[in-house]
Amino acid sequence: MKLPLLDQLEEGPWPSFVKDLKEQAKRRPQVGQLLQQLEQSYENRWDYWRGTAINVPGYGGGIIARYSDLGEKFPQVAQFHTIRVIESPGFVYSTEALRQLCDISEDYGAGIMQLHGMTGDILMLGFDNEKMMQASEALMENGWDLGGSGNGMRTIPCCIGPARCEMACYDTLRLTKYLTDKYIGYLHRPEFPYKYKFKLSGCGNDCANSMSRSDMPVIGTWRDDIQVDQEAVARFVEEMEPEWVVRNVTSRCPTRCIHLHGDRIEIDNSNCVRCMHCINVMHLALAPGKDRGVTMLIGGKRTVRSGEMISSVLVPFQKLESDEDYLAFCAIVERIWDFWGEHGNEHERVGEFIDRVGLGTFLDGVGIEPDPQMVANPRSNPYIKFEEYAAPRLEGEPQKGANVLEHEPDRREDYEGS
Repeated sequence: MKLPLLDQLEEGPWPSFVKDLKEQAKRRPQVGQLLQQLEQSYENRWDYWRGTAINVPGYGGGIIARYSDLGEKFPQVAQFHTIRVIESPGFVYSTEALRQLCDISEDYGAGIMQLHGMTGDILMLGFDNEKMMQASEALMENGWDLGGSGNGMRTIPCCIGPARCEMACYDTLRLTKYLTDKYIGYLHRPEFPYKYKFKLSGCGNDCANSMSRSDMPVIGTWRDDIQVDQEAVARFVEEMEPEWVVRNVTSRCPTRCIHLHGDRIEIDNSNCVRCMHCINVMHLALAPGKDRGVTMLIGGKRTVRSGEMISSVLVPFQKLESDEDYLAFCAIVERIWDFWGEHGNEHERVGEFIDRVGLGTFLDGVGIEPDPQMVANPRSNPYIKFEEYAAPRLEGEPQKGANVLEHEPDRREDYEGS
């Protein structure tokens, strides 16, 4: 089997998926044909896979169908579907659980697994229509469930949280389980304008990489003062020397709110933005505050329709401790789903929807009061009216930020001469 282009991907010091697939091909001819099709794709610069809707009975998502346009040439990959499986919160597995997954992948598919996909799911590759059904049954019999796909809520990934990290400001594992159980119907039977992703991070370090990859990041935070152990600070300063602390800790604070005075740290907590840098470097001396909760953000996503978007603050602080806190959290989520579901366009992520209708309209629609922390950056000149520097609009087109669902006529003439 000659694969000159794929062979180049084995060069260099880094591990290569090509090497692993070649080993797998010795036992699975199906994988050998997969490599041959991939080689032809690289040679001709063309993707020979096409997708379509295919579901397990009772599920509206969880299967990524892949049919090959080269099925006659490579019959063993004519059908090469992927099954998404809901992962364990925090990506924590027992050896027994991993062996179950490996056995099911080997028994019914190509024996190729990815831990984990962009959404967080466990991905099993290489099933035909018949084996896909059998593998799904085997997964469910062993306590696993299919993940999300299509226009619905997606599988929820989270960081390790309080299981192993002292920085966690809320229980990411509990919230992941709670949201998955409560909204499993939205995950299995998509009914939104487009996908909706939660990603949960226990602190501002955002180990789940949620801000740029999810529609609703939930990031742990605190609203009181950073905890400071001055004795530990003094030991740290003595060991590392004051100049090192200034160069690597205090001078790197984005708001310059932390200062070193001799062997003591002083923090202007009113200007702290919870970036976590000082706590990360001096984690034995500094710690997040005790009044902990989450910041709920909205609107992040990767590429595709309108380019990449970074999430914006929606709820600056929300406690997540009692059952009432969880119900309040879900009430906000459901109001967003109702408003976006009613007015969103097909294949329009919630961030794109907010960009189209304006943040003011969105907040009014979901019943949340505006807050200064929602503003990405203030206007540079307070004396310039919005109407004067807005981009030219087509006749009858509402201005960006206006209520496009029920907007008033343009009143630019009201401001002339004012």
